[in-house]
Amino acid sequence: MTSFGDSQRTGGETLAPNIPGLPGVHTFRMNDCAVSPIPILISVPHAGRAYPPAITARLRDPEGAALRLEDRYVDRLAQAVAAASGAALLIAQAPRAMLDLNRAADDVDWEMVAGGETRDAPSPAARPRARSGLGLVPRRLPGMGELWNARLDRAELDARIAAIHGPWHTAVGDALSAIHARWGSALLLDFHSMPPLGTRPGGGPAAHYVIGDRFGAACDGGLVGAAFAWLAETGQRAAHNRPYAGGYTLDRHAAPRRGIHALQLEVDRRCYLDAEMREPGAGLEPTAVMLTGLVQRLAAEVALLGSMRANWAEAAE
Repeated sequence: MTSFGDSQRTGGETLAPNIPGLPGVHTFRMNDCAVSPIPILISVPHAGRAYPPAITARLRDPEGAALRLEDRYVDRLAQAVAAASGAALLIAQAPRAMLDLNRAADDVDWEMVAGGETRDAPSPAARPRARSGLGLVPRRLPGMGELWNARLDRAELDARIAAIHGPWHTAVGDALSAIHARWGSALLLDFHSMPPLGTRPGGGPAAHYVIGDRFGAACDGGLVGAAFAWLAETGQRAAHNRPYAGGYTLDRHAAPRRGIHALQLEVDRRCYLDAEMREPGAGLEPTAVMLTGLVQRLAAEVALLGSMRANWAEAAE
């Protein structure tokens, strides 16, 4: 079994440290990928719903903030896809309101932290997400304004980084390394959901799926092409990198030249939630079936890339 730092293994799953302020609830869950049947890891960083009481008490509008910040129940979609396809699966249980796993650990709006920033903190220009209100700890949202009724203590911030951010990204990196060692290549598929997009320029219908690859930097172009081919074959409207190209997770973990690829997948919430976009709806099962096919198509392509890398290595010897 691959080691995941301070995480624990229970019943075939790797479990992280407890969520600060919520004893007995782990920051993430991960299935056992030591023997991976396909070379894909699905990660779900923004669907956590385990809110410590102290967090809820400090949110100005707990229900509204949760609805806006969470990738609402996209973990249910990812679970169904992983179960059907055999992909390794990593799901955050700590909510995005506590800490955004798709941000760098130093992308902090220090004005919301009691105790102030350190002397070696990056300049504000190097923290674009924090300046927009959606840094490591979200501060404000359009239409809602400030999310919190009190500042965050510096010691609490450090505890969240140690218990949530560090173990999560260690788990992602170690799992990808394990898959890569077995297959010669690996793909991280970072699952997200998005509110409905507006119409496209020129009046075309909005995309229901957005695939982000950091404008070509995070993934082999053949994998991106295979993803769009599957979506086209199944009648899905899809966009590439706009408005979501991927974030810190892809920047940190993707290394295409070494055979580790990464894609961010955004799913329109109308595809799998109810009309109010609050609870799982009738579309969850057919959407999961379609995305299972996508993962299976990508798995075959990733395995082929791994085989080609092995052949090249043998030829070079």
